[in-house]
Amino acid sequence: MNSIRTFILGILVLIVSASAAAQNFNPPLPKMAAADLQEDVRTLKKVLEANHPSLYWYTSKDSIDYYFETTIAGITDSLNEVEYKNRLSKLIATIRCGHTTVRFSKAYGKIANRYRFPQFPLALKAWDDSLVVLGSAYKNDSVFKRGTIITSINSRSPVEILDTIYQYISTDGYITNHKSQVVSGNFPGWYKTILGDNDSVYVIRYIDSLGQEKETNIKAYRPVIDTTQKQITNTTPALTGRELRKLRLLNKRSMTIDTIHNTAFIRLTTFSGGRLKTFFRRSFKTLNRLAITNLVIDLRENGGGNVGNSIDLTRYLINQPFKVGDSIVAFSRRMPYSRYIKPSFIYWLAMNFGGKKMDDGKIHYRRYEQHYFKPFTKYHYDGKLYLIQGGYTFSAATMFISQLQGQSNVKVLGEESGGGYYGNSAMHIPKIILPNSGLVVSLPLYRLVIDKDRPKGRGIMPDTFIKPSSKAIREGYDIKLREVRRMIDHSR
Repeated sequence: MNSIRTFILGILVLIVSASAAAQNFNPPLPKMAAADLQEDVRTLKKVLEANHPSLYWYTSKDSIDYYFETTIAGITDSLNEVEYKNRLSKLIATIRCGHTTVRFSKAYGKIANRYRFPQFPLALKAWDDSLVVLGSAYKNDSVFKRGTIITSINSRSPVEILDTIYQYISTDGYITNHKSQVVSGNFPGWYKTILGDNDSVYVIRYIDSLGQEKETNIKAYRPVIDTTQKQITNTTPALTGRELRKLRLLNKRSMTIDTIHNTAFIRLTTFSGGRLKTFFRRSFKTLNRLAITNLVIDLRENGGGNVGNSIDLTRYLINQPFKVGDSIVAFSRRMPYSRYIKPSFIYWLAMNFGGKKMDDGKIHYRRYEQHYFKPFTKYHYDGKLYLIQGGYTFSAATMFISQLQGQSNVKVLGEESGGGYYGNSAMHIPKIILPNSGLVVSLPLYRLVIDKDRPKGRGIMPDTFIKPSSKAIREGYDIKLREVRRMIDHSR
């Protein structure tokens, strides 16, 4: 009996051990055949050549051809999806179009969380040649506190790390500030994807609280799996549907008013959804009723969206008629590779009914080229206007700010915008789905030149530059809002 009991206990131990191991083990990502991946690159090139309006805007055709040929030649063996996405992202980034990006396949999205860990354990803020700690995955981390300056990771300087990662991020023209914001949004994810996760321990040099450079090791982070299977009781009452909808709206737009300083603050994270037309009307009605003399609009998180909403907000603030752009053109509305473009029919209809072929042979979005939008007279705002921008400020948000910059009552503050000051490629953006890998590439269909007389290749430069600061991060204050408040107080 004892031998049987021992045998059964042994089997149970093996089962439990195997179960625990299974919880901590992720099978390697499946590989895709080199020939299939090469064919996807060729397919991608054909689609872009047929329909991308700015394929050679910043990079010559000879160079684009060379980059595609080099990418194809470099695929000599099977690759998993992460490896292949890196190849495509680096290739697409050479086009220098912030609206042309590469995303993982739908299939990978379903299993991505399996491969999220282990990962680099520190959230870092990136700008210029700096990396500064925002937080640590380890609670009560006594070394890497918020605001700590990092001087190297595994003997790589911040410049080396960022220059490497930046090669895989698409942006308008030569704007690196957009790339730094994207990296700051998920430094561990970018580090893992581009530089790999082979390190179980990272050697990090940093500046301590006394200003001395120190070196220490930190383990890669992997969340602890709860094997006790204890039921956790959630005592927080569930939000109602109405409360959830309100939170979603507040995440897109909000306004607060400081009556003491006669100042309103609008935070706008998008130009899509959020019942924005109603929000704008009610907000400016309130500003008018209260005779608010200072208005701050924070667009640092605004990646763009619906151009019509951007136009509406501009009309409440601008002092003269304006049009969207000098030219909005597509080079063809035919889609010979429509089987790879989703949803091709909807965008084909939009281009045929919304665009007009002109004598130059191009398809023009004539309304936005010709129509001058007049300022709203009802609830028009004429007080002092402060616009805060950053590397995430993109697309329609860039268009909005560029229309207002230079107006006598307007100040633009912050960092260089992520979107192009001269123009961009956008308006209609379907997806290219590659047939073998399933990877997704966004495809803008129109080239927008906002103002042909502007310099090309950079974002909007603010009237007042306000860079990030390790001190501000360490002490937990918003350096840009603090500076805006100082300017308002000084002007009183």
